[in-house]
Amino acid sequence: MPLAPRHCINIGVVMDPITTIHIEKDTTFAMLLAAQARGWNIHYMEQGDLYLRDGRACARMRALRVEDNARHWFDSGAETSQPLAALDVILMRKDPPFDMEYVYTTYLLERAEAEGVLVVNKPRALRDCNEKLFTTWFPQCTPPTLVTRDAQQLRGFLQEHGDIILKPLGAMGGSSVFRVRRDDPNINVIIETMTGESEARGAKPRRFVMAQRYIPEISEGDKRILLINGEPVPYALARIAAPGETRANLAAGGKGVGVPLSARDRWICQQAGPALREKGLLFAGLDVIGDYLTEINVTSPTCARELDALYGLNIAAQFLDVVEKKVASDK
Repeated sequence: MPLAPRHCINIGVVMDPITTIHIEKDTTFAMLLAAQARGWNIHYMEQGDLYLRDGRACARMRALRVEDNARHWFDSGAETSQPLAALDVILMRKDPPFDMEYVYTTYLLERAEAEGVLVVNKPRALRDCNEKLFTTWFPQCTPPTLVTRDAQQLRGFLQEHGDIILKPLGAMGGSSVFRVRRDDPNINVIIETMTGESEARGAKPRRFVMAQRYIPEISEGDKRILLINGEPVPYALARIAAPGETRANLAAGGKGVGVPLSARDRWICQQAGPALREKGLLFAGLDVIGDYLTEINVTSPTCARELDALYGLNIAAQFLDVVEKKVASDK
């Protein structure tokens, strides 16, 4: 199916299989609904559909129509192969893990960007702004934090703070996140497993790990704050852990409760927002526990549908307002 003429915005989306999503809480789906409501033409791609031929980024893509219906939420057209430059904008909404395949994908999208396509979020920024490490650019906002491959340093950090969180740098949804206390009998095996030391006895650890001081206010929720072009949505979704669980992620069984942003939340947004905007991160999610910034989500931030339902918002439409202006200004 040929793409529509340039006066109608052609939007592509790179995402995980649409057959597997839960539309009631999928922010990408909200974006697709908002794009369709504007009469934009949607073109669906998965990561494996992208390819590079003689310096041009191309993809197998399918025209897509969506419906807010949990029994039948999409219809797709016949597959075509076209240069990505035929699109006006591409939403890069592939979930982590942030591995080398993800990095290679950003290089392909960067070739499309060089031909005039608006890619959201910006491919270079996706590479530069690791969702865990990028918080350390704002140390005034974060709890005490250590990033290292050295087991001795991790043990020293635990002895100093007594109660810490250990997390990998490239996962999502609370995957492989551990809470460790000073007297935990499993500390050695946890550190060995996370750094990769246990996989190669006698060899140097192979993976960096982030350690952060445990924040007791997690009992009040891990707040997801969405920022559109550096400006926060005025409400956050506080994700509260299930009983007996440290992780508050919805993917780990947490429940979401809407809360207005506090003065501290807004201050944290003021610290991070300009940097996000400058880097071309038009849609980002800050994770805030108590008074502290713990992660900056830039790959596929979510929680828009929950906040829309709670407060009568249309966050995806606000986001596409920004996208539409940027597409117009780039022409």
